Amino acid sequence: MNLRHSPLAAALMLAITAPVLAAPAGDAPADASGQAKQLDTVEVHGERVRKASSPKYTEELVDTPQTITVVTSEVMAQQNLLGLRDVLSTLPGITFGAGEGGGGYGDSINLRGFTASSDITTDGVRDSAQYTRTDNFNLEAIELINGANSAMSGAGSVGGNINLASKVAREGEFQTYTLGAGTDGYGRATADSNFSLDSGIAVRLNAMAHQNDAPGRDYEEFKRWGFAPSVAFGVGSDTRLTLSYFHQHDENVPQYGVPYYMNAFNNGPLPGVDTSNYYGYHNIDEQEIDVDSVTGVFEHDFGNDTTLRSLARFQKVDQLSVVDATQGTWCLANGINPATGAVCTPAGTYQPSGPRGYSRDTSNAIAISQTDLTTRFNTGAVEHTLVAGVSFSRETFDLDVGSLLRTANGVPATLPRMDLYNPDSTWTGPVNYTLTGRTEGTLSNQAVYVFDTLKLSERFLLNLGARYERIEGDTTAWNIKQYTAPTPAIPNPDNTGIGNVLGKGTTFKNEDDLFSYRVGLVFKPTDNSSVYLSYANSKTPSKASVNGACTAQTCEVDPETAVNIELGTKWDLLDNRLALTAALFRNERQNYKVADPANPLNPSGEQQLDGKARVQGVALGMAGNITREWSIFANYTYLDSEVLNGVSNYCAANPNDHLLNGSPVNIDNVNCSNSTHFPDPLKGNPLTATPEHSLNLWTTYQLSNWTFGYGITYLGEIYLNNNVLPTANPITNTTPAVLYKSPDYVTHRAMIGYQINDHVGLQLNVNNLFDKEFYTRIRNNGWATPGDARSAVLTATFKF
Repeated sequence: MNLRHSPLAAALMLAITAPVLAAPAGDAPADASGQAKQLDTVEVHGERVRKASSPKYTEELVDTPQTITVVTSEVMAQQNLLGLRDVLSTLPGITFGAGEGGGGYGDSINLRGFTASSDITTDGVRDSAQYTRTDNFNLEAIELINGANSAMSGAGSVGGNINLASKVAREGEFQTYTLGAGTDGYGRATADSNFSLDSGIAVRLNAMAHQNDAPGRDYEEFKRWGFAPSVAFGVGSDTRLTLSYFHQHDENVPQYGVPYYMNAFNNGPLPGVDTSNYYGYHNIDEQEIDVDSVTGVFEHDFGNDTTLRSLARFQKVDQLSVVDATQGTWCLANGINPATGAVCTPAGTYQPSGPRGYSRDTSNAIAISQTDLTTRFNTGAVEHTLVAGVSFSRETFDLDVGSLLRTANGVPATLPRMDLYNPDSTWTGPVNYTLTGRTEGTLSNQAVYVFDTLKLSERFLLNLGARYERIEGDTTAWNIKQYTAPTPAIPNPDNTGIGNVLGKGTTFKNEDDLFSYRVGLVFKPTDNSSVYLSYANSKTPSKASVNGACTAQTCEVDPETAVNIELGTKWDLLDNRLALTAALFRNERQNYKVADPANPLNPSGEQQLDGKARVQGVALGMAGNITREWSIFANYTYLDSEVLNGVSNYCAANPNDHLLNGSPVNIDNVNCSNSTHFPDPLKGNPLTATPEHSLNLWTTYQLSNWTFGYGITYLGEIYLNNNVLPTANPITNTTPAVLYKSPDYVTHRAMIGYQINDHVGLQLNVNNLFDKEFYTRIRNNGWATPGDARSAVLTATFKF
């Protein structure tokens, strides 16, 4: 796919001329005795990291009025967590979408009840491409920042954002190599070398090669390699420059999973279906990803109180995915269709349908510049730590959608029926790529922001922040000519082929000015503790990401607004070895878009900002060392979610407007009222994919040269639907449909490490220790991905 470089190149040149934030300097991967802690208690190359990596956070985390949980490279290595989804699955309050998200196959993340797929940053700047982030070989830490966060990270960020902190060259010399082998074809090699040269120059190189099969699955596999060199100039001086490059290439067979129906006729996975079955076509399905990123970081200290930091980055992500969703008509061995409860034939079969051989060829590119000036000064008795900054970015998105399973004339091929219990996943029919859709998008953002922490006294701090940004985006769908010739003997009329591009269709544009803010008051009972109250908002425009589309019904709608209020406390105990955190919070979407059909006052059909939803709960955390030998990392989250208003105000007030000549129409459309008994079929129900209870625990104990680790992850029940629309005629049947929940589950992991000498260590990890069967990424009345079966990996670490 061709990328339009010219505007991106211009934006990159602008970015390079403005000066950023260096990712936090990180240590080489830890041996088995590495510590699992919150960021404000993590030991990194001999020094405590006391604050989040972004310069917008002016204070140490103990004095930051927000819940921030950090998983360091040491913790990830201890648990052998490699991909972003692996890491986030061990943190409470997070679930994942099933297969294709709105922007394609990739990391579809739900954080505290709200989507966060576009709320990912790398080194504090936007990384919104929809792809699968499979490896952490070049990451120092992953920071989970909870709560409405637009002031910090920009448009969106309703539930929070996820920041990936990269490794970069730094002072000191070390070389670390790992070799790993395990079950399910697991093989891995990494290298991390840092060298200090003369004249304040440091060089670092990270490299990785990896492969493994999905544990417990027949065909899904993951292969990748990557390297990330960086060089730093002026290390230890007042003026510093760091240049970094990152490249990773993936070749995967994507996971969709097995049929899953939670309804009146079935209770989850279909009875008798093996969790290892593959219902796509493994010789067709693929996911190929290429990520390239170039980053420049400039820093200059003006004395002891003022620092200028500037980051410039150009990143391009190309992903080609070909998938066969687990979709179609199922007939159980007893001759019953689990979707409808009706009798079906032939028994024990699966008739595929829907998007088979579905191809998405995407290219995302971003050029971004972020410059921050941090200064400390006094106004009378009040001490200030102020950060002022500007950010400029431009993103482009190109998408070609196609179908592979076509005849030479572009007619969809006949899909053979499969054995439900022993599916033949090899495609032997015709393969002819046919272009079916093309979309282009752009997104530009210009922002200015300021954050100030006012030290009012030894015990009170006031944290203030505000961001103003201008966002402009557009989406264009191209017109594609499709032929469906009745027989191969009849050629295309003009012999111009299948899936030809005719030209651009309508371009929809979205322009918004957004203002976000946050306020936090901190009281310090002691020097190593705090009690805080914070309030923040987020703004989400109709085109919040470059790969998101706005339409005639949404582009002109004002931005959605969410607010977050949090009351919490943080304590560093046992000589600052152990950090305890607790918070009460409420996230509320004050207005989100809902359809407004049949409203005579809204003839354009434009959506209305009448939707409201709320998630409130409790977050508890413990991280650090109870003793020198015993470390612990634990988090618990309770989420109480509710839809406050799920339809437009007009539909709620006029529930009979769905009638046409006295008969109900669109009775499955939950965005419109459907009967006098159900004016709002969502109101009062919990949000989907939002667990009420979830927790994780990871603990290690060091005994001489041995280290023992054990972990537990618990995910509570989640609702798979929140629509109470009756399944029968809404006029005559007033019994609402049942709300269905996926079962909760607990998984265990264990680790044993042995340090042979100062240079060589061995570590054995066993994941899903008791081989628990569970399901993630559930698309109810469709499919779900079986969780990884038990697996074991032995890793040797060599340090010099």
